[in-house]
Amino acid sequence: MTLAAPPKRSRSLGRVFVPKVTLAHGGGGKAMKDLIDDVFVAAFDGAAPAVLEDQARFDLASFSMHGDQLAFTTDAFVVDPLFFPGGDIGKLAVCGTINDLAVGGAKPLYLSCAVIIEEGVAIDTLRKIARSMARTASDAGVKIVTGDTKVVQKGACDKLFVTTTGIGVIPSGVNLGAQLARPGDVVLVNGRLGDHGAAILGARGDMALDTPIESDCAALHELVDALLAAAPGIRAMRDATRGGVATVLNEIAEASAVSIEIDESHTPIGDEVRGFCEILGLDPLYLANEGKIVIVSPPGQAEAALAAMRAHPLGVRGCVIGRIAQGEPGRVAMRTVFGGRRIVDMLVGEQLPRIC
Repeated sequence: MTLAAPPKRSRSLGRVFVPKVTLAHGGGGKAMKDLIDDVFVAAFDGAAPAVLEDQARFDLASFSMHGDQLAFTTDAFVVDPLFFPGGDIGKLAVCGTINDLAVGGAKPLYLSCAVIIEEGVAIDTLRKIARSMARTASDAGVKIVTGDTKVVQKGACDKLFVTTTGIGVIPSGVNLGAQLARPGDVVLVNGRLGDHGAAILGARGDMALDTPIESDCAALHELVDALLAAAPGIRAMRDATRGGVATVLNEIAEASAVSIEIDESHTPIGDEVRGFCEILGLDPLYLANEGKIVIVSPPGQAEAALAAMRAHPLGVRGCVIGRIAQGEPGRVAMRTVFGGRRIVDMLVGEQLPRIC
């Protein structure tokens, strides 16, 4: 005799009726349940599940159908301000985690979300951020499946910190790594550099900009799919976030024991960002990006990779910026517009804190 599974009973979602987060919302009782239901479950699930477990559960077949390697990443986001032109901390967290999976060749599938909330944050602020996360994940075909909330006393954190973890699957035959670059390989990027870092600094109100610079925050997994389909021999991909393109290039040069030479005249930087950096004495090569990747392609597939990028909305300004050379291992250099050559070192310290 087979026993029938007990019917799953739906439950009603709790509601929050106060305007701001209090310490009670982190206390483990009804107030916390109401906050989770009203802000996060309502945004991520759309309807109340029968039971909230302490973990998400998956059928292993759902992974194996996509490939034979799991990719797993985690990241924390402490951006200031929470909202900025082109995005917010919620969109940033989802896109950043998706991109960390995508540049390894993985198909992003599931995300977790943990938030540390400062006492006194407006409930409506949390709702806006949760809805932004849900919308960004849905647009990317990714599900937010588990998470956690903590509330700390006023002053113990700055409004809201978000940690996201992502799981994806790497298809068979895909092998990308910073250690795989070879002399003669071509270095490409998918568009203008430094927009995110400049957008964050502009949003802090330290400078009155007539035309606000927008962050390039975007999920890049579909662009990566197009690149790998057109140029399956691509050696490496990295998203150029903190430390910018300069830091990524140094990481690749060190990991592969090669040198890299880039050309300033071919490095795409918008006029607004260039002027912004000149005024403040910043180097756009070190500014953060949240929608840009550095690609290392074998020379025979570089044109196909470039064409695939330019055919995608997130790569229309894609270009070749340099090559892998046989010089001093670990060295990155730039040919300047004046005909000189300068070393592009790894970033020491941080040009702009709290950017992602």
